[in-house]
Amino acid sequence: MPSDREQGLDSELTRASADLACTRERLVVSMDELGREVTRTLDWREWVRRRPGMALCLAFGLGIFLGRRD
Repeated sequence: MPSDREQGLDSELTRASADLACTRERLVVSMDELGREVTRTLDWREWVRRRPGMALCLAFGLGIFLGRRD
């Protein structure tokens, strides 16, 4: 029969394992969200959709710059 101390250690280990599993799950969810946000931020189509005026100005400026090159 386990002693009170051994039962306490088992209880602490069980709680620590549950906390670790919960933390691991939250980390996985956070990393997935971060990956989606990075993908969305770096997608040029999303950038143009959210800032059409700026995209038009940049395209115009780039056209002038490339058109004037010798």
